Amino acid sequence: MARATDIPLHAPLQANNVDRVVPTLARQVMADFHDEDKQRHFGTLFRLQMATGDYAQAVQSIHALRALRADDATQPPVFFQYETYALAKIREASTHTTFAHTWRTTFAERFAALDDRTAQQAEFAFGGYLPRMRDDLDKALANIAGKQRLTQAEAIDVIRAWQVHAAYRAFQPLFADALAQDDARRYAIDRSALVRTPDNANLAVLTVRPRVATPLPTLLTFTIYANDDWAWADAKKMAAYGYVGVVAYSRGKGRSTDAIAPYTHDGADAAAVIDWVAQQSWSDGRVGMYGGSYSGFTQWAALKQRPKALKAIATSATVAPGIDVPMEGGVFLNFIYAWPAYTASNRTLNDATYGDTARWAGLDRNLYSSGRAYRELPAIDGSPNPLFSEWLRHPAYDDYWQRLIPQNEAFADIDIPVLATTGYFDGAQIGVLHYFREHLKHHPDADHTLLIGPYQHLSMQTGVPPTVQGYTPDAVARIDLQALRLAWFDHVFKGAPKPALLADRVNWQVMGANTWRHAHTLDAMPTQALKLHLVAGTDDGPPQLAAQSQPHAVVTQRIDFTDRSDAAKPLPEDSVHMQLDPRAGLVFTSAPMTQDTELAGAFQGVLDFSINKHDADIAIGIYELNAQGEYLDLGWWLQRASYNADRRHRQLLNPNVPQQLEVKDTRLLGRKLVAGSRLVVSLGVVKQADLQLNLGSGKEPADESIADAGEPMQIHWYGTSYLEFGVH
Repeated sequence: MARATDIPLHAPLQANNVDRVVPTLARQVMADFHDEDKQRHFGTLFRLQMATGDYAQAVQSIHALRALRADDATQPPVFFQYETYALAKIREASTHTTFAHTWRTTFAERFAALDDRTAQQAEFAFGGYLPRMRDDLDKALANIAGKQRLTQAEAIDVIRAWQVHAAYRAFQPLFADALAQDDARRYAIDRSALVRTPDNANLAVLTVRPRVATPLPTLLTFTIYANDDWAWADAKKMAAYGYVGVVAYSRGKGRSTDAIAPYTHDGADAAAVIDWVAQQSWSDGRVGMYGGSYSGFTQWAALKQRPKALKAIATSATVAPGIDVPMEGGVFLNFIYAWPAYTASNRTLNDATYGDTARWAGLDRNLYSSGRAYRELPAIDGSPNPLFSEWLRHPAYDDYWQRLIPQNEAFADIDIPVLATTGYFDGAQIGVLHYFREHLKHHPDADHTLLIGPYQHLSMQTGVPPTVQGYTPDAVARIDLQALRLAWFDHVFKGAPKPALLADRVNWQVMGANTWRHAHTLDAMPTQALKLHLVAGTDDGPPQLAAQSQPHAVVTQRIDFTDRSDAAKPLPEDSVHMQLDPRAGLVFTSAPMTQDTELAGAFQGVLDFSINKHDADIAIGIYELNAQGEYLDLGWWLQRASYNADRRHRQLLNPNVPQQLEVKDTRLLGRKLVAGSRLVVSLGVVKQADLQLNLGSGKEPADESIADAGEPMQIHWYGTSYLEFGVH
């Protein structure tokens, strides 16, 4: 590691002279630099050598580092961008031509030597945000401001920040054109295609295909997220892996001039694109679809149309409209209010409006504190939101929602391979599981594979980060989900072996155990059941999760919907907490686990209660409480009581009489609870600013105002209530 030797500064090191002073400082550091860790040694040494202009030595150091790392040959060479820069500087000095010329020449030569897959990955190292790099340099300079002597570590920090910024400042303006030339050499690209639908709408389509004569299978994503950079990256990656990559936008997006209508036409429109693809000379007649969130929904919407050329789908974090958005369990979710402004207000995406978090958070607070009806959200916002208002007219899972995706027996006819990925922290997990459960219910032998791990909604699209909402995933969970999807497509379309991780129909990562498990059905995930009753505590203590029921015990909960004093109270963002939010409701805690206990699969149960209202929105949270006093979110369940029996029809409750709610269709759990940890269940009624409120008056909740709250809601939870957890 860096030594503590002081290094004198012969001139003040400031922003206005850093280019002149750093090379001298780097020579001073090199005179006494050594790190016992050889990888760290060469990782720092090449930067010092580049700072001093010793580019040939820098290249040798990068090669030495690569030899030590012994990276997978399928990965881009580490520090490829700096090696290219150094070789260009060497060529510049020897040929006496401009750096721009030598860098373009060097880049073209070096990139041409990479295969398509490696090149597609290698290009990302040349990106990055130059202003952020400058900020990093300025911060490093600020940390040593006024100092006349630096420790070796301080000097290296400044040199590294300067070296990164100097290199990218030199080559980044040249990169886009150079990459475009390399892409044109590798791929046949069509950015201008328009596909006409049977009802005469036009859909904007981008195609990217390898320059080979043989027809290929096509991988298609159909999306409303009209961002040409995202589309290009997706399509090119498919082409790099030996497919024709196609991205099609929903009607009204991109170059389409039709009216924008989220969800409405996507199934038929996606089928029209699939039929068009199958007719192209470069197509072998087989199409696979992929994508996450909304682009997962469009795959199931397309399957409802049963286009003949659609042979496989790979969905991720998949939306099921009417099931998990814009409402879950019948409860509308405020975050979706801003989504129409993002996707349906122009031909691309309205990032500025959607990214105005202060506006949307303020709208939540204003609605909540005002006590006005939920249907008045657009009036409070001061801007019409016709799509959201239309959704509110369909609070039940009625024909409006059912027409969008397959229903009931239609799942029985879906006989193509399906890969579904989701995460324990994915808000769309309920949607993914809805498709999985319905498909297997109506087609028990369906080729439908599910994978779930400690992932959240966006990480499945962009890569698994080191931490997910405050939780650090196990090493075995840090997989490339996009690469897994492509390996699965290679299995389906090219006869490659099935990825080993997809060993059975259900594949889940056991958080805390650093392992994956596999089962053929959701019911087979656990090997036994742990049934815990929600009972009153002893001697007026806190409520407990107990093995035995208490038929005559009651825990009472009171919710005053007229009290909106917590409107500005922030909501927890992470999944690891030192204490639970009081809004979670009653908290039931188990005894410490006497041995390691592995939770696996969905939870279920029955809530016995009576209530003085006609309805309530119930929220259950499942947590681990470890010996360090940390709570980890494991899963949750949200349900409007009046839709518990049938999401298609509202059935009001009878006040002040015993009744039941069935806890069903829940998220999956996958966690090793170590001995000494406790299982914790929160049971509450929804009363927070980011969710629709249901005051229990019996009116449509979207029409209820604070005037309908009446006396506080009072629920008596009986000690016969229980939850059952799967244990492996």
